[in-house]
This record gives sequence, C-alpha cells and structure tokens, in this order.
Amino acid sequence: MSKEQKTADPGNDPFLERERDKYGSPVPSREYILDQLEAQAKPMGRKELAVLFGLDEDEEAVEGLRRRLKAMERDGQLVRNRRNGYMIVDNEELIRGRVRAAPDGAGYVHPDRAGDPVYLPPKEMRRLLNGDRVVVRLTGEDEQGRTSSELVEIIEHANKTIAGRFFEESGIGFVVPNNKRLHQDVIIPVGDRGGARHGELVTAELLSQPSERRQPIGRIIEVFGTQIAMGDEVAVAARTHGIPVEWPEEVLSESAHFSDVVPEEAKQGRRDYRKVPLITIDGADARDFDDAVYAEPVEGGWKVIVAIADVAAYVQPDTALDTEAAERGNSVYFPQNVVPMLPEILSNGLCSLNPHVDRLCMVTEMVIDHAGELKRSRFFEGMMRSAARLTYEQVDAIQTGADPALREKHQDLLTQIEHLYGAYEAMRLGREARGAIDFESTDSVVEFGDDGQILGVHPIQRNDAHKLIEECMIKANVATARFLRRHKIPALYRVHEKPAPERLTKLRTFLEQTGLRLEGGDEPTPKDYSALMKEVAGRPDRHLIETIMLRSMMAAEYRPDNAGHFGLALDAYAHFTSPIRRYPDLVVHRAIKHVLAKAPIESFRYTEDYLVTLGEHCSMTDRRAEEATREAMMTLKCRFMLDRVGQEFNGVISGVTGFGLFVELDELYVDGLIHITNLEQDFFHFDAIGHRLTGERTGKEYRLTDRIRVRVAQVNVDDGKIDFDPIAHPLGPDGTPMPQPKTQPKAKQQRGGPPRGGRKRRRR
Repeated sequence: MSKEQKTADPGNDPFLERERDKYGSPVPSREYILDQLEAQAKPMGRKELAVLFGLDEDEEAVEGLRRRLKAMERDGQLVRNRRNGYMIVDNEELIRGRVRAAPDGAGYVHPDRAGDPVYLPPKEMRRLLNGDRVVVRLTGEDEQGRTSSELVEIIEHANKTIAGRFFEESGIGFVVPNNKRLHQDVIIPVGDRGGARHGELVTAELLSQPSERRQPIGRIIEVFGTQIAMGDEVAVAARTHGIPVEWPEEVLSESAHFSDVVPEEAKQGRRDYRKVPLITIDGADARDFDDAVYAEPVEGGWKVIVAIADVAAYVQPDTALDTEAAERGNSVYFPQNVVPMLPEILSNGLCSLNPHVDRLCMVTEMVIDHAGELKRSRFFEGMMRSAARLTYEQVDAIQTGADPALREKHQDLLTQIEHLYGAYEAMRLGREARGAIDFESTDSVVEFGDDGQILGVHPIQRNDAHKLIEECMIKANVATARFLRRHKIPALYRVHEKPAPERLTKLRTFLEQTGLRLEGGDEPTPKDYSALMKEVAGRPDRHLIETIMLRSMMAAEYRPDNAGHFGLALDAYAHFTSPIRRYPDLVVHRAIKHVLAKAPIESFRYTEDYLVTLGEHCSMTDRRAEEATREAMMTLKCRFMLDRVGQEFNGVISGVTGFGLFVELDELYVDGLIHITNLEQDFFHFDAIGHRLTGERTGKEYRLTDRIRVRVAQVNVDDGKIDFDPIAHPLGPDGTPMPQPKTQPKAKQQRGGPPRGGRKRRRR
C-alpha cells in the first residue's frame, strides 16, 4: 500500500447495518468495495484490499473478504487482470450483459445497465450460446462502424437443456436446436442417445458447454417422436425456450407445508378490509386472482382501493420457493396450459383472492380527482374477503343491462360496479390528457373441443370492463412508483424508454411518403404520437401507419434506475399488481413492507447492483415467455390449417421482408408466408422503409396491410410454418379483386448493379 493510500474505515460503509443483520462478523458491503476501488482508480489485489479495509490482522474477516470478492467475480461485478488485481466491470472498458446470437454466428451483448448492444464477432462466440451472461472488453469500432468487443469472462451459461431434432450422419449423432438463435449443434455420444432415432424431436441435456475447439456435448433425456403429437405443443415450446417446467424436490417439500386456509396468527396486525365489497374481475378461464378492486365517490373525485395478493407473506427470501420463482421470472400462459411461477397450492389456492374466503393482501388506497389525477395514496398490509369473482363479460353485461338475470343475481353489487365505472371514466380522462399511447392490437385465442381438437381461432374482444381493470392497475402501479421514490428504497421499475434516434429516422422517412408528420423534432412526446394516431384514424391506411409507429417503439424492461414509461406517458411506473405471476412485483412488495415496518433503508436486502442483474433476468424471462407462447400458438394454428390445404382465403399483408410477404387470413387470424419466388415473374426490390416489394419490370407493388387473396399451399406443423400461393391482389373493401393498372415496362437497367432503393429479388 502506498504512503498516499489511507485505510478505508469500515464504519463509513453505508450498508454496515445490513451486513450485520446477515453475518456475525461482517465484511465490507459490495457497494463499499466498489466505491473504494473506484476511489483508488487502479486494480487492487485481495491482500491490498484487506489492508485498505483494515482487515489484514483478522483471519476470519480476511476469509470473509475472499469469499465476497469471489462472489462479486462470479456475478460479474469484478474481474481480475493478469496480476490478480481486481477491476470494476460496467465501466468505460468492461461491459457485463447477456448475449443475443445473430444468424451469421456473431452475437450482441445487451448490457445489464442501460446502453446500446455491443457486437461480438463469430470467433468470440465459439464458447458461447444464446442467452449466456458475459463480461466483454470493448475493442473499438469494426469496419462497419459497430462497437466491437472481445470475451473476457463467462458469468453464466443460460442453456442447460436444448430441444431440437436428432440426426445421425456417418455414425456421428447430433441435435439441431429448434431455437434458431442457438447456432451450434449439440454432439450426442453413442451411449447417450436415449433410444432416439434419426429425425426425431428430442430434448438434450448439456453435459459440457462449447469451447473454442469443440461444439457442446449432451445426452438425450426426452424423445417426442418424428412429429409433435397433439398435446405436446406446450412441452416442445417450453423446452425450446428453456422454460423450467418441473418443480425441484426442495420446492415441493416447502409447498407441502401450506394449506388453502390463512393461519389465524398471520391475520394479526393487519388492516381489516373484510367488510369492504372488493371484487375480482378476470377472464373466464382465469384460475389465479391477483387483484381485487373497489371504488366510492368522495369530495372532488373518487376513492379507489386496489388489493393485491400478499405473496411475500408466504414466499420468504433465500428459500427454495423464492429461488425457483426468481429463476422462472414469471408465469407463462399457453393455450389450455399454464407454467406457473409458484406451485398451485399458492398460485391457485392460498395466495389467490378467491371469493368468500379470508386472504392476506397488500392494499393501496388512492384518491383520484374528476380529471383522473392521482392526488394521494397510502399502502397497508391488509386482510380481505372477496365479495364476488366476476368475468369481464359479466361485468360488461351487468353495466350495459344486456343480461337482466345477471343484474338481478348481483343486485347487491350494482352500486359498486357503477362506482367503478365512474372512477374509470375519470381515469380515462387523465390518460387522454397526458397523451398515453393507445395501440389497439388484436390478440387471438384457440377454441378447443372436448376431445382436444381445435374448433377455431378467434380474436379476443376487449370491452370497457377490461379497460376499467387496466386503468385501476395502472393507477396502483403509479402510486407504487411514487411510494418507492419518496422513500428512496431500491426496487425494480418498469421502464419504457423513448424511441431511439435511428428508429425515429426510419419512421419519419416512411411518414414522408404518406404526407404525414410526427411533431416533436428529435424528442417527440407521447402526445405527439397520440396526435398523429388521431390524425390517421379515418384513413384507409390507418392500420399500416399504426403498425409502423408501433415498430418505432422500444421494448419495456425492468430496471432499478427509473427512466419513466414513454408509452403510458408517466414519469415513474413500477409493477405491483401481479406478484403471483411476476417476480418483479414480489420484489416491489418486499420493498413496500420494508418501509411500512419502519426499517432503515440501508438494511434492505436488495442492493442496486443485484437489482440490475435481476431486472435484466426478468426482462429476459418476459421475452422468453412471449416467444414460447407465440411458437406454441403457431403450432396449434398449423394443426388447425392441416385440412384446409388447397382452400382459398382473403387476408391482409401483415409483414413485408426481403424474402416474401406474411399474410394474416381474415376471420381465422392465422399467418402464413408467400415466398418471393411465388410472386410474378419479375425482379422485386425490397424497400425496408416503405415496407413494400416493387416489381422492376411490372411496377407491381405489395405493401404492408394490402388486401390479398391466397391459397393454402403447404402446412408444416413441426416447423410452425404455413405457405400460401397468391391468387389475387389487390382486393377491394368488399373482398373482390380490383382492376390492375396498366404499367409500362421499365427501361432496362444499365450495367453496374441493381437499381437504387432496395435489394433485388428474382423468381428462380
């Protein structure tokens, strides 16, 4: 230690109290170690750090410091240089994040902390698979202007099992992953093939991860057969995307101690809401009820109570239940099936706000004025008894009078429902005033028969009851974010960043072709987006424009640094309302409970750095669930279309790419592809900005949202693909072909390459 270097006083550690609660002989907190390393502005070895913290003469403390440094290294907070000096990650040179593989074998590291993805060349990806967490060193820009990097350390391998198709060639067995982002095949030794035969769908457990010179090696633990059997769609999708399905023995053991009845001692010291007619409003097929609502008029506006299942009362930190819930990140809702975040005894039983039984809850009481502004809010640990379990359709029928018998049955709740709608109208005004963006997407649901056969695919019809609950939950989440910020306690926020500059440029270039303009310059606001949506509401190409606007938006994510929610036009937003099915909500509940218990903020168990990593993980599981459910839904839709090969349907072009057109069929809500080789005998140019294909010779254009008639050419259930042949384009509003404008053959292109503006495609 140099003469200039002073000993860091452990008493100055702001998190000393938290460390004392955890350990008998605490060592400096992770935050304090990082602060002191940053202050020294140089790498330091373990012995130097022990001297710095005045621990060098305490063997127990030195051992504790060694373990902590090792854990920080394991979690990617620190790395060691060649001289074993510790260096801080997440600085100007070292980046920590998750790998997203590209089709060409390269990858991009998405930083745990906010920042642009960093390019990882193919040679650096040899030891990695999609989803792995790594530390990389920035190496400057490559020849294409991308920020490039090299691998420093692998923090965590994400793939323990891989679903794919088994093949054997020249005596060598291997599995080709279903997940297209997994760019390496898995080698399967002869003795580890589990009876799998050439071409069968399997699940392989990885025995060793890839290295610089070798592909991953695995053994087959599950065989599905040559085709996805009816009922296996969910299992295959879950395995493909690495979603945990089986419960570990420790979790089942801990769950066995719960019953469906709240223990009397757990009710003590809580605010009693059992006489308040709180009701749950959910979908008809819902089994876990997270939230219950109540409203009543007060001077100047409405009092709204939102009660949320108190999962944190049962799922304690550092238990097997908690570890597994964090690993899953969220429940995954497949057609006919759910992969829950918590075991059923909790998710559908003890935690679920079932009607007419006592349940523990976390409650926010809010006062909302007639303009929809949240004036004040309070939080409590409560106890409730749901007055009724209603569906969206039932509430809508009661409110509109469409079902007199149902109104009579729930006569005692009519006033309560009227009040909820009154509060909703106020909240809706507030939403419109702040300029929240409303994209009306069409989600679909599969209808099954008693024998499991698919009867149809239908759109989900949203009514005002859906929107009522949505607005109540948004207000509760806003109140939560304000509470967290007011008390300065670390937690996870739901962050939705403003659109990136390059996305705005593409959007504005497209809008120029339509004669429209997005106001706001380089910093458009949600109000600017909303104003444009109102402007295009009556146009025939409204759906096209809204689709392109939606694609200009960023994806929402979980982060401990609050950056607001652009889409909802809110300066702070945190998920509080679904702890049964979202782990970030459970973490937020723990933060609220810590404040309500009047415990020191410094003693809160979650560090800011841990929340960075947890937020990134939960954002990943959120995306993973979306990809898996989309894949399972597509498999089911393919099965539904099997006996419709050769039939003709009208549809709309829902996607334009360099290799063809995606078409969504009317009424069936099924997507398929017209490959570019099935279009007219012509050279086609792909305009990524205008979202269209244009024929060089004929001038024929295919644009996003154009109407088209197609024939079902081929269906592949295993790959989840449907191919169409074009029959007529474009179609008029009545679904009949429109007359084709006569086009003059274009002048021959001079030598020197294809015309400007796009890539050339020709039919072969």
